[in-house]
Amino acid sequence: MPENVVIAGTGPAGLTAAIYTARANLKPVVIEGMQPGGQLTTTTDIENFPGFPEGIDGTSLVMKMREQAERFGARFQRGEITGLDLLSSSSRVILEDAAPVETLTLIIATGASAKYMGIESEQKLMGRGVSGCATCDGALYREVPVAVVGGGDTAMEEALFLTRFASSVSVIHRRGEFRASRIMSERVKQHPKIRIFWNSVVEEVLDVSRNEVTGLRLKNVKTGGIENVTVNAVFIAIGHEPNTKAFRGKLAMNEQGYLVADRTRTQVPGIFAAGDVQDPTYRQAITAAGSGCMAALEAERYLGGLEH
Repeated sequence: MPENVVIAGTGPAGLTAAIYTARANLKPVVIEGMQPGGQLTTTTDIENFPGFPEGIDGTSLVMKMREQAERFGARFQRGEITGLDLLSSSSRVILEDAAPVETLTLIIATGASAKYMGIESEQKLMGRGVSGCATCDGALYREVPVAVVGGGDTAMEEALFLTRFASSVSVIHRRGEFRASRIMSERVKQHPKIRIFWNSVVEEVLDVSRNEVTGLRLKNVKTGGIENVTVNAVFIAIGHEPNTKAFRGKLAMNEQGYLVADRTRTQVPGIFAAGDVQDPTYRQAITAAGSGCMAALEAERYLGGLEH
């Protein structure tokens, strides 16, 4: 017998979907990937999730949501999704090291992964001053210098956003001109709080033995010159990659690989998408949770239609 609901992903979208479908007595199976909790677990302090006036760290928030889902009967299974078979009235989720799971409805909430620079010191200081989301973490760095790495519209938006809190914002870009739209580029260039380092890359994120970001070592790619910049945080804004590899060729995606969904419904009946995997715009825990709720309600209605 196929499952009623399978949920792929355990970030705020997947766990909210699990809470709602479990409360509806649909006995969902939740597939945990290699990084349970998703991007939220890389955030040390979350101050903008409703209900936590003192803030909460990302891992604690994820664990509370998971406990809530388990309380109502959600079942969790570890596994890496490698593929999807579309059957006549159900779908089969292919797992790397476990038996496939057939389901009448599937909620895909596998999220998106921020692209990082790939240097050792960056990974070491993740969540300790290194962040992939200025909207999430920017307010933690009031009246201190910060940096943004990138040259697209997202980098411009994050730099401008950070000027509300930081004492100064350094923008580091490997080229001599931004890739962003002209209007966004000009706003950044003209902002009195923003300093731009052209033709520069980050060689190392510095921590001076404090286990938190204290600066950046920059290299000019044209001159080879090295310069240290004092900052308390660095926000990496070089793009996100939706975790949709397992669904390529089966579900509609846009040019960037995000799943295409109408009110969480994909083009395949019974398959829904929630959270960052279908949202390249907002990428917030609260919007992901909201779309997880929507997907759960859509799945419940879909199953009700099958019964009738």
